[in-house]
Amino acid sequence: MRGEKREERGTQNQDQPDDEARRIRRLQVMMSMVTSVISQDPGLTVEEASELAAGAKRAALAMFPDKELAYDLLYKPRLQRIMRERYRLQ
Repeated sequence: MRGEKREERGTQNQDQPDDEARRIRRLQVMMSMVTSVISQDPGLTVEEASELAAGAKRAALAMFPDKELAYDLLYKPRLQRIMRERYRLQ
């Protein structure tokens, strides 16, 4: 019994980095898609692009609840730059 519990704990600890890596990759793919749609969809309005960016932030924080600062440092400036370039915002 004790050996089985140790194996289960070891498996859980090994699965944790895999889960985090999977969530990171999912976030990267999602943000790539969002930035592509905002920069390339000719019919997308500025309001729709803003909603898309806000939804991406909600999804990112759902995956990583305590990482809002990281999101604001990594992805927010990228989305703001794309929005400025695409819609000539200031």
